[in-house]
Amino acid sequence: MGIVIKQSIRGTLVNYVGIAIGFLTTFFVMTAYLTQEEIGLTRVMIDAAILFSSFAQLGTSSSIIRFFPFFKDEQNKHHGFFFWTLVVPLVGFLVFMVVVKCLHGVIIQTFSKNSELFVNYFRFVFPLSLFMLYQTVFEANANVLMRIVVPKFVREVGVRLGLLVSYLLYGYWQIINLDGLVVAICIIYFIAALVDFLYLLTLGKISFKPDFSVFTKPLLKDILFYTLFLLLNAITVSVMPLLNTFFLSAGMGLSFTGIYAIANYIATVVEVPNRSLNAIVQPEISESIKNKDMSHAEYLCKSVSLHLMLSSALIFFFIWINIDALFMLLPNGADYEAGKSVVLILGITKVMGATLFVSSSALNYSKYYYWTLIFTVLLTVTAVGLNVLLIPKYGMDGAALSQFFSYFIYYVSLLWLVYVKLNVNIFSKAQLKIIVLVAFLFLLDYGWTTWFYPLSLEIFQSEKVAAIADAVVKSAVLMTLSVLICYRWHISEEINKLIRTKILRKKEEQ
Repeated sequence: MGIVIKQSIRGTLVNYVGIAIGFLTTFFVMTAYLTQEEIGLTRVMIDAAILFSSFAQLGTSSSIIRFFPFFKDEQNKHHGFFFWTLVVPLVGFLVFMVVVKCLHGVIIQTFSKNSELFVNYFRFVFPLSLFMLYQTVFEANANVLMRIVVPKFVREVGVRLGLLVSYLLYGYWQIINLDGLVVAICIIYFIAALVDFLYLLTLGKISFKPDFSVFTKPLLKDILFYTLFLLLNAITVSVMPLLNTFFLSAGMGLSFTGIYAIANYIATVVEVPNRSLNAIVQPEISESIKNKDMSHAEYLCKSVSLHLMLSSALIFFFIWINIDALFMLLPNGADYEAGKSVVLILGITKVMGATLFVSSSALNYSKYYYWTLIFTVLLTVTAVGLNVLLIPKYGMDGAALSQFFSYFIYYVSLLWLVYVKLNVNIFSKAQLKIIVLVAFLFLLDYGWTTWFYPLSLEIFQSEKVAAIADAVVKSAVLMTLSVLICYRWHISEEINKLIRTKILRKKEEQ
């Protein structure tokens, strides 16, 4: 687990550089120079491309992780495994284009009333989907080769820098018009996919020459069945995170989608560690399950769940206690403050998801993977029903609540199945300490707000300055305290080792 932790930390650092760029872009560029409708347009276009590319993959990114151990042979460049990861999604994309063309009239009619701007630019979703498709495929190949940092840098830093420049060219410098902005977004994802492809070539571990001798009848049957399963599963899994965007765009308009997108971006920061740790640990979980080493698989699941619960809970805590100061800093922040409760609901949902997501990985790489289809269908049907029921009554809050309740039902069902079928329990006693720690921190925040914040108002005599100064000091104090408590309580031995080697050693050297 030590190697996994080190690589995930590097990936997380890259993620947070990307988050910083995304923070600047989202909160100080988009809100300042783009209208809410234009923000909604960029969000729904990207979400639509993510959805379409997920269908077109035919499950390739998951298949890469599941079946790579059967092809793994560095001396023979993994028997041309990379070739199939290029061909399968291309076939899927061509088939998917035909399907979307057949449904084009229905899609246009659905969005034409409240989101006409999206209808005008719908054609650009096709190339954007293709570039996103292969960027994801190339990243999955890099993951199984245990090279996650460069692809993550491309996605989290490169793409976001490109988007930042594009928004400035459109809104600040006004060099390009809206057509140019949409084209620029497509070009950015094309360059990202190309860079990932060239990086894979430099590793010297891939081959375009397929080796058909690897495909035994049992393996071929398993691959075909798994691909069919993933195709059906993608219809539900890929739709789920994007439902709120489409329901809000179609039912309430792109302006509400823009506000929701800003709130969702704030909440998304919570799951950043999830991206790195799961990306690097999934191949190891797949390998353990393939070798029927369930004790090691359970150890990995427990460790991942513990560390993601700790990191996501603390990140959400610091976001929420500073949410008012954040909206004060935002250009036109008063217009986006309507999404404050959305941040709360989605933040809690993402903490839950980060903690429990590893159970889905364990099931997906076992012989019982087909069970996840039942649960993902349940997830999507529940989400659709709740969106239809709650959005007309509660608007954006209804969309967020539908996501929370849907995922709660999904993960409870999934945890039960993983325990029954695989005898894997992802929970540990240390997670109770995390709950106590976060509850204690919230009590401290309540006391701080009650007694110290009024002093800040008296000193600075400006609500905005006082809120920012108070947020900085309070966050620094509580963050230091949380690290000390984590160390003293031995919540994670890996984190304690990291503190001893990185922090205490520096003090000794000084």
